[in-house]
Amino acid sequence: MDDSIKAVALDSENTRRARLAERLREAREYLGLSQQFVADNSRIPRVAISEIENGKRRVEALELDALAALYKHPISYFLEGALEQPESIRALAREAHSLTETDREEVLRFAQFLKSYGKSRGVASKEDAVER
Repeated sequence: MDDSIKAVALDSENTRRARLAERLREAREYLGLSQQFVADNSRIPRVAISEIENGKRRVEALELDALAALYKHPISYFLEGALEQPESIRALAREAHSLTETDREEVLRFAQFLKSYGKSRGVASKEDAVER
């Protein structure tokens, strides 16, 4: 194989590994889990989790399966990036995670109010535009 083709293939693999590592780290942090908690519940050593999240180690298929189950995401999310959410939605979910159940219900009611208020004023949301 030509050296330039090998370089392109290696760069593509490194890019995919970095993207996978970032998604795994984001999923763990989104859930507020420590690497030690993940290690204890996935039987993957904490050092290995750190190396995977930093793109320094490949993740094995069975490890990815265990992490996806723990993080409650399909494996395809980590490989393809499905379920991408805007940063503002991820930030809102992270903040809501630490609220009491009663407070989360209140936040949900407020979000529903804002959505209906926008509709009553004739302001269409992005979701409404997609539905049309």
